[in-house]
Amino acid sequence: MADSGGMSDGAPNQATTADASPENGRNSEALAELAEIRSQFTRFMMTYQFGLAEIVTKINILKDEFTHIHQYSPIEHVSSRLKTPASILQKAARRGIPLKIDAIRENILDIAGVRISCSFISDTYRIAEMLGGQADVTVLETKDYIANPKPNGYKSLHLLVEIPVFLSDRVQPACVELQIRTIAMDFWAALEHKIYYKYEREIPEALLRELTEAAEAASRLDIKMERLHDEIDRIKSAPTTAEEVPGFPLPRDLLEMLRHFRTS
Repeated sequence: MADSGGMSDGAPNQATTADASPENGRNSEALAELAEIRSQFTRFMMTYQFGLAEIVTKINILKDEFTHIHQYSPIEHVSSRLKTPASILQKAARRGIPLKIDAIRENILDIAGVRISCSFISDTYRIAEMLGGQADVTVLETKDYIANPKPNGYKSLHLLVEIPVFLSDRVQPACVELQIRTIAMDFWAALEHKIYYKYEREIPEALLRELTEAAEAASRLDIKMERLHDEIDRIKSAPTTAEEVPGFPLPRDLLEMLRHFRTS
């Protein structure tokens, strides 16, 4: 037992020596660096996720207000998407953008996107004006492909907006791309997108011509439907009783009470 104890005291501690080796030190530093990168990229992605949520909330507020107060909503449908980390890094690599948070933030501006479908062409501009006019929304860029369609017939109103995201320790601006278009424009764009990728971006000339003709037909439909809508608005009589007014369901006695307070 004594010899065993003496041998233990005199022998070098191999585990301690191994733990203190330069290789292990480098591994620890690498792991710490990876953990920091992961934390930064998570914060980066969450900023766009929160910015997207703020914009969608603003749009839904407008939609509900128009539905219940104005009895008509120019917003038919809202969808949103957030690029995956993999797709962001792949796009950065394709464009030769340094794989740094600041470089990606400055050069890739479509990480967060919202698509708004409207009934009529005038509604697209109306929604763009209302969103762009809000105090905490900054419009960085506008591309009007409705007034100036792409050669293939694509139409849409694109806005690049910036919105502040209030985090626990900072306020971080986030860019969100808005695509605002009519239902007809959206239908055409969805079909064109599927064909575009089916033919691996090399659409046959004959099919491309047909797509362009379809875009022109959709545009004529938009114009005709808006004209009909305006005509109906002109001849439609206003509601005359409280029961005919759509909105939140309110008991008749409560409506009468509100009317009394308003006239008293």
